[in-house]
Amino acid sequence: MSDNGLVTLQSTHDFVTTLARIEAALEAGRITVFARVDHAAGASGVGLSLRPTTLLLFGNPVAGTPLMQAAQTVGIDLPLKVLVWQDADGTVNLTYNDPEWIAARHALGGDAQKSVAALATVSQSLARQATES
Repeated sequence: MSDNGLVTLQSTHDFVTTLARIEAALEAGRITVFARVDHAAGASGVGLSLRPTTLLLFGNPVAGTPLMQAAQTVGIDLPLKVLVWQDADGTVNLTYNDPEWIAARHALGGDAQKSVAALATVSQSLARQATES
């Protein structure tokens, strides 16, 4: 588990490809994308510049609902999010919230830990599918 709850992987692909790969991985896993936020387009719309930065909100009620049943405040961290972004050096990164950190934040234990472990495994797998060759 990371100190700040964020897991960041450097992508071997460019921004557009990394974003397309995470979207394809979510679709292949039958995981619903609830929203796509293009922060760079938002910045451009008000005359500001921002390197490519897109946030996807995604999830599955079958996985998330038991966590919210255990601690309803988990709803502030669900649906899950993934941020694809390009840094000042041109490196493309993918960042997501560590499900274990979310569980600790909301003091989830017991039966919820199985769901959290499954979410952690899926999150890691999706991130790798998007960022690795």
